[in-house]
Amino acid sequence: MMKKNLNIIIVIASILTLAIVTVIVVGLTLSSPKEVIQGQAETADYRLSSKIPARVLEIRVKKGDMVSKGDTLVILDAPDVEAKLSQANAAFEAAQALELKARNGARQEQIQGAYETWQKTIAGRDVAEKTYNRVNRLFENGVMAEQKRDEAFAQYKAAIATENAAKSQYDMAVNGSRHEDMTAARAQVERAQGAIKEVRSYISETALLASADGVVTDIFPEIGELVGSGAPIMNVSMIDDMWFTFNVREDLLPGITVGTETEVYIPAFDKSVKVKVTYIKDVGSFATWKATKALDKFDLKTFEVQAYPVRPGELAGLRAGMTAVFEK
Repeated sequence: MMKKNLNIIIVIASILTLAIVTVIVVGLTLSSPKEVIQGQAETADYRLSSKIPARVLEIRVKKGDMVSKGDTLVILDAPDVEAKLSQANAAFEAAQALELKARNGARQEQIQGAYETWQKTIAGRDVAEKTYNRVNRLFENGVMAEQKRDEAFAQYKAAIATENAAKSQYDMAVNGSRHEDMTAARAQVERAQGAIKEVRSYISETALLASADGVVTDIFPEIGELVGSGAPIMNVSMIDDMWFTFNVREDLLPGITVGTETEVYIPAFDKSVKVKVTYIKDVGSFATWKATKALDKFDLKTFEVQAYPVRPGELAGLRAGMTAVFEK
């Protein structure tokens, strides 16, 4: 009986030993499970905004619409800018009139009037000269007092000065405006032209156009709302500029470098595409994914890895936020 029990114990021990050996062998032969790294598709986008304060008059697209470069997406109403254009046009016309006046000089009637005034002062100077000569002869003959002679001489000198001033006015009317006056008038015209161009550029901003092909992802204001200068109105995602972003622990980085090509699986399409790593950057100490200091090791940081598709044509229909995974 004891011999039978001993045989049973030996068989059980043999089975247990075989089982343990099998587990060890299988454990050694099986590879460690692969790490699955999950990321998502990203796209470049641009934001439409108003350059001037205006009211939303019309929104010609809705979320999800495909737009092409140059399409009109939003129409704004800015009556204040229209008023400024009227003011700028009026200032331009006034400046043009001043420039024309400076170039043409005095009118013929003004020139004729200056000439007549000059001739009048010549006649006055002749009379004053004759009066002085008569008074001077009488003074020399002892008939006229010296005071009277001096008064007549002063009137004669004043008449000469008046004639010279009238001659200058006539010459100025004939010669026209000075070069400096014409230059200043031309500068005023150019300034007014610049103001018109500026206002027209603001008016052109009331029609917001798509700057690149893409998909409308967000529309912020409603029709009739007032938007300020620089206020965002719409987001457009450029689906032609798409890449994948993954957050990778640094212990999984070996083998992943800039220029590395690998396959990523896209569940939404149920297919894999080849991508090329173009960017690796530490996302910051706040993004530590695995703390091992308690085990006398070190913390493992996370790095952002960006990869662009090798054949972008394979991504038709891919949208930002769709999941992408690969095994490491």
